[in-house]
Amino acid sequence: MKILLLGEYSNVHATLAEGLRELGHEVTLASNGDFWKNYPRDIDLARKPGKWGGIGLMARLWANASKLKGYDVVQLINPLFVELKAERNAYWYRWLRRNNRKIFLGAFGMDYYWVHENTTRMPLRYSDFNIGSTLRQNADALREQQDWLGTAKERLNRQVATHCDGIIAGLYEYWACYHPLFPDKTSFIPYPIRPKTLLPIETDISHRPVRIFVGISRGRSEYKGTDIMLAAAQAVQAKHPERVELRIAEGVPFDDYVQMMNDSDCILDQLYSYTPSMNALEAMSRGIICVGGGEPENYEILGEEQLRPIINVQPNYESVFQALEDLVLHPAQIPDLKRQSVEYIRRYHDYRRVAKRYVSFYLSHGQGI
Repeated sequence: MKILLLGEYSNVHATLAEGLRELGHEVTLASNGDFWKNYPRDIDLARKPGKWGGIGLMARLWANASKLKGYDVVQLINPLFVELKAERNAYWYRWLRRNNRKIFLGAFGMDYYWVHENTTRMPLRYSDFNIGSTLRQNADALREQQDWLGTAKERLNRQVATHCDGIIAGLYEYWACYHPLFPDKTSFIPYPIRPKTLLPIETDISHRPVRIFVGISRGRSEYKGTDIMLAAAQAVQAKHPERVELRIAEGVPFDDYVQMMNDSDCILDQLYSYTPSMNALEAMSRGIICVGGGEPENYEILGEEQLRPIINVQPNYESVFQALEDLVLHPAQIPDLKRQSVEYIRRYHDYRRVAKRYVSFYLSHGQGI
């Protein structure tokens, strides 16, 4: 098949492209590299700041128009797949629809259905927008509601979800929001990760501090709960200074991020998530333990009954503190959790296996290829 992956989020499309190419498909990746993370792409759609940046991006889209048509499959990372207003994205969506055979929508992050479902139906016990039946009031959550509800972004998302050939959710949470509304066209497929060649896992780390890694997204610390997780980690370090080494990365390119993450024992992931995100999965592939979302639903949707590599925490300071202190005071559990983490990625996230699932979904939805 000839496949266009349009947009990027935390290396999802770049990794998927590798897997699809290894299966023999012709793949073009067009994106902005996910801003400062600067992931690889074939067509650069990064936007420069300001009004002229938008005009420049429109000009680049038209200059590359011949490279964006004639595909068997186009997959959008999000309803907002380029850095333009929703109305512009709607135009390009219609253009892509006319000039390609099938279009698929990724349910991978922030969009109308993620905001709306978690502020109304609330299918999750907690999320970026709710804790139980109580709506979160932090500025980022309120801003996203204003941005996506009753706006051109909502209309765009509804249009794409309704008319696309299929919707692929990368996490259980996104599946829980989309599947009840679009049961015939929504599927859960785990995020793709490239397995790593690893050194042997240490069997005993009692002679050194536990290395805790925290990656902070610019301007999203409160929204993702990183502020709470970091505070808990700092408190554990203050209480057990000889037992903890804390590493913090903020707003760095992906390659630098990975260098800082390597050799860590655990990574603090998104506090309000049921499941590990791409950053945490990338860490797990390196034998780094995820402290974050490992709720029962995560294992159930995978069909996993044995492995439990993720240290699951509830969305509060006390839960994170207790989990980290337990890890620091009982380091004998770390080697087994590291081995489970690597095996978990091998079973469910190997980019070649994931790519095969994408191909099956592409072939089974919409008109035949």
